[in-house]
Amino acid sequence: MKTIKTLVLMLTTLFFVSSCEGPMGPPGIPGEDGDSLMGTIFEIEGDFKASNNYQLYYDFPNNFKVYESDVVLVYILWEVVNVNGKNTDVWRLLPQTRFVDNGFIQYNFDYTVNDVRVFLETSFDYADLLPSETQDQVFRIAVLPADFVASKKSGELMDFSNVINAPELKLSMIKY
Repeated sequence: MKTIKTLVLMLTTLFFVSSCEGPMGPPGIPGEDGDSLMGTIFEIEGDFKASNNYQLYYDFPNNFKVYESDVVLVYILWEVVNVNGKNTDVWRLLPQTRFVDNGFIQYNFDYTVNDVRVFLETSFDYADLLPSETQDQVFRIAVLPADFVASKKSGELMDFSNVINAPELKLSMIKY
């Protein structure tokens, strides 16, 4: 009787195991591990001046594709602070507004799938801008997949270190 129960149990198990097979499903998302999303960071530096209409342009490389569904964010190097004896960059998401004695200055951007335009707006004459507000400005352009951005809570993308250190995002090297 024990042998019959064991035989029935083995046949039942064999039936269930063999019936669970089927055709192969569709291929997964290409990538290193299939679960990662790919983002890219570009860095630009420039001067806002009358000759460039207080605008900086960055054309995406020909070998780089920006999709309509991608999200492009731009961060400005706001300051460099000393943390434990080490210089640390402080990045802020654009737009950023700075209030000064004679009004305000706003760093802002727009983009297409081909390029990014970073521009300066003021409530006063551009000729009154200080060199520290216009010269040697550094920006990081983050091109992120829409799925990654949709998974974030409001405000998480404001901090550049949250973006660049996100475990689910594989960032390619920063391109200068």
